Order: sequence, then structure tokens, then C-alpha cells
Amino acid sequence: MTDTSHIDNRQRIWIIGATLMALFLGAMDALVITAAMPSIISDLGGLDLYAWVYSAYFLARAVSLPVFGKLADLYDTRKLFLVSISLFLLASAAAGASPSMAFLVAARVVQGIGAGGNFALVYIVLSDVALPGRRARTLSLASSIWGISSVIGPSLGGFIVTWFSWRWIFYINVPLGIVSLFVIGIYLREFRKKNPETRLDLVGACLLTGFILSLLTLFISGGRTHAWGSTWSLSMAILALGLGIGFIFAEHRAADPILNPNFFKSRLFSLGNGAAFFASFAIFALFAYSPLFVQGALSRTPMETGLAMLSLSLGWSMGSLVLGRVMHRFSEKPAALAGGAMLVTGGLMTLGFTPNTTMTTCFLVFLIMGLGMGFVTLSTLLLVQGSLSDKDLGVSTSSHQFFRTLGGTIGVGVCGGLVTTGLVNRLDSAVQSLPPQLFLQLKQSTENLFKPEFQALLTPDSRAVLEEAVAGGLGSAFWVVAAASILCLVLAAALPAGEKRDSLEN
Repeated sequence: MTDTSHIDNRQRIWIIGATLMALFLGAMDALVITAAMPSIISDLGGLDLYAWVYSAYFLARAVSLPVFGKLADLYDTRKLFLVSISLFLLASAAAGASPSMAFLVAARVVQGIGAGGNFALVYIVLSDVALPGRRARTLSLASSIWGISSVIGPSLGGFIVTWFSWRWIFYINVPLGIVSLFVIGIYLREFRKKNPETRLDLVGACLLTGFILSLLTLFISGGRTHAWGSTWSLSMAILALGLGIGFIFAEHRAADPILNPNFFKSRLFSLGNGAAFFASFAIFALFAYSPLFVQGALSRTPMETGLAMLSLSLGWSMGSLVLGRVMHRFSEKPAALAGGAMLVTGGLMTLGFTPNTTMTTCFLVFLIMGLGMGFVTLSTLLLVQGSLSDKDLGVSTSSHQFFRTLGGTIGVGVCGGLVTTGLVNRLDSAVQSLPPQLFLQLKQSTENLFKPEFQALLTPDSRAVLEEAVAGGLGSAFWVVAAASILCLVLAAALPAGEKRDSLEN
């Protein structure tokens, strides 16, 4: 058990405030960029790299989460926080100055490493300093940061893109990063005994990185740059399979594995992380491609796109906050089931999206999906933490963050390949009916579709044709969202039933 008896209330407040500020940094970045992506590709081009702006960030975050979880069991948490925030800060400045999509993707990799450290350390520290019987409520405070970010982030992203430049969605992280460095450097202290026997599994981390990267490359490029049955696609599939098997063998042989295979013998650990994986798979795929639907199929402005995405992130934070206040009244499985049911409801409703869908409908669907995500993430986090001993708190917490991030990474990657192929093919057919001037602009660059000056030239008939093409091209993403939501509900239903576990609250 973590000894927090010597922490006074004032010190506890400063510690919690400092860690939540670090989370705010990453939460703002994840939400602000959503509304800006159509404008980014219209400026930098590179529609084929659209998914990689998300996937590169999620990949780096997925790999760094368990690494920082291990490091938190060995080294000083404050120093790790300062390193992760500094990386995120420098990468944000680089992303804002990006001259190309390739450069932006590279900057997002470094951002992801820093964000992975922030996200892992925040939940570890909050769990460490929580008062007895109040872990769920303390962890739900993290959702208040998502609540604040959800109000500020999407609308701020739309405002910045409309009145300034998309580059400022990254530059805005600089002052926030400086404040985070200052507060954490002064107030955060170490209160958990470290395990000197902990060793970092570098081989496992490298194999895991290669596995995820090759898998993402296959899904994003397959069917577009390379045919699914081509030698290249088959080679990537074999490489991913080999690296995945190699990772499993390496973890069995490692003295201190990055993901201990024995942990998966616990049904709470495996099913809880599995449900979180598919919930994130669905929600981040929706986060990534809904802005293209709202701006391309519904012909809305970046500001309106940001407001639409507001309901998704706001629902997420509201779900976790409400659940954190009432969790002591019932067990975690019903909460996970309720969250999975809301995800399925929202996911099935997206299948009816057309160019005639109203913004009110989008707002309602996104809100339902967000509420479901909030319920699933908090309930499964508590289950996973309770499945292992307190000495493995860092690993159990970071494993949950890892599977959530991995789900989002693969979800965006899978949808990236499907959406890019479907969107380009449908637009290639649609542009044949456009006037010569508009036809040439779209043939030169598909990204012109998202430029306000191009949209201003469209006749009502041309606009209707392009809106149908965008809606049809994005339909595959909504099918993936619905399928992942159903799998989340299935795993939640398979969780062991039982009464409320006091160990999860201590």
C-alpha cells in the first residue's frame, strides 16, 4: 500500500492540481486538433497522411505509456513529469511550424511520447495520493479536466482556424507547458516507495513498436497505395505477425516484461483492458473522421465543426464525473455495461448519417457516444487496478492507458485506409459532373474540397454531388465504429459479476 498518512490536505491539493494541469496539456491538444484537421490538409496537402497525424501521435503514446509506467516504479515521478512535459512542449512548437504533412507527422510522434508520459503519470499519482475509500472520486477529477478541455478545446480550435491560423492550435501549448513545468517542479513530491528491482524491457518496447507500426502501415496503405493482395501488403502482414509473436516470446523471457503475460490470466485485467481497447477504438475513430463528415458532407464551417465535436468530449467528461460520484453505490460491471450500451446506441445511429443529417442529430449522437466512453473508461480502470496488487499499481494503471491508446491508434489507422480509399474513389466519380474549373481544382488536389474559397464556388447541384460523395466515402468509418462498440459491450458483459470491491477504492 502507498503510505500517504503524512500528506496534509494542502499538500494533497497542490499535488492533485499539478498532475491535473499536466493532463490538461494533453487533453487540450487532442481536442483542439480535431476541428482543425480539414484546414490543415487544405494548407499542407497530403490527404494520404491524414490518418498518420492521429496514428503517429497515438502510436508513440501507446508505446511510451507502459514505459513510463515502468519508470514510475523505479525513478522519481517529478523528474519524469518534467521530462515528458518538456518533450511535449518542444514538439508542439515544432508542429506549429510544420512546412509539410510529413514534418507534422514527425512532430506528432514526439508529442505522443510526451503525452504518454503525462497520461501515465497523472493517473498513477492520483491513485497514490487518493484518500482511503475515495480512489474513484479522485480519479474522476481527471474527467473534470476533460470537461474543461471539452468546452474550450473544440470551440477554441474552430475559433483559431477561423480567425487566425491552424498553427496556433499547437503554439497555444507553449504557455500551458511553461505553467505545468513550474507548478510540477515546485509542488510535486514522491510518496511511493520505488522498486529497485524494476528493469526496463527495451526489447519488448522495440518489438511492440514495430508490431503496431507495421500493422498501422498495412491498414492505412492497403487498398490504396498497394493492393491488399500485393507482395508489399502480404510482406507487411507477415512482418506484423512476426513482430507480434516475437513480442509475446520476449515478454515470457524478460525478467521484468513491459506487459507481463501472467497478468492476462486475470479475467478482470484482460476483459477490462479489452473493453477499454474497443471503446477507444470506436471513440477515436469517430473523433478523427466526424470533422470530415461535418465539414465535407454537411458543408459546415470549422467553428461549427468544433461545436459539434464539443458534445462528444463533453459527454465523455460528464459520464466519468457522474460515475465517480455514484460508484460507491454499485459494482463496476453494471457501469461498464451501461457505457457499452450507450456506445452501441450511438454507433448504430451513425449508420444513418447522410448529407441531410441535422447538426442537432450529430450533437445528440456524439453526446451519447461520449457518455458511454466516460462510463467504460472509469469503470474498467478501477477493475484493472483492483486485479493486481498495489506494488504493480504503475503497471496496472499504465496498461489500461496503453490499451486505450492502442485501441485509438488502430481504430484511426483501420478507418484511415478505408476512408481514404472510399473517399478518393467516390470523389473521382463525382468530379466528372463538375464544371471544368472545379473539376481541375479537385483533380489537382483533393484537399481543395475543404477550402472555403473552393466551396464558395460550388453551385447547389455541385455541392450536393460532392456532399453525397463525402458521406459515402466516410460510411465505412461509421460501420467500423458500430462494430467496435458492439465488441466493447460483449466484453463488458463477460466481466466477472460480483459485489462492489472495496479494494478498488483503497
